[in-house]
Amino acid sequence: MVRKISLGFLIILVGLQFFRPAKNLSPTPAKTDLLVLHPAPPAVKQLLHTACYDCHSDHTRYPWYAEIQPVAWWLAQHIEDGKRELNLSSFGDWKAGRKVDRLEEMIDHIASRSMPLSSYTLVHRDAKFTDPQIKLLNDWLAAVRDQLEP
Repeated sequence: MVRKISLGFLIILVGLQFFRPAKNLSPTPAKTDLLVLHPAPPAVKQLLHTACYDCHSDHTRYPWYAEIQPVAWWLAQHIEDGKRELNLSSFGDWKAGRKVDRLEEMIDHIASRSMPLSSYTLVHRDAKFTDPQIKLLNDWLAAVRDQLEP
């Protein structure tokens, strides 16, 4: 009986591998991308790409385990939720007030260490910000915010 259940489970697991979610891969950065509109120093750009852009842009760097179902579905949902909350690829489409609000939220989330999520930094250790990195990134975000404020 256990053998039949295990075999059934294995067949279902293998079958799931044929149903894959679409990947979040835009071939080039959008003209409305935050970093296209507001070029950042290399260190800031690296921090944003390492810790923010996988879930909050139109281009995700997928790890090897994103090819395994149902993990890929969980990642796809996570990315969809992240982009719904903040999509840095469409930054230029927003009105100035919304841009300022989103930059403020980014500064607050990064300073409080609620972003990047601990579930993300558990696997992506390089996305865990040090205090100097938080200061560097938040100073740049604040400077962009100050340029946009009326």
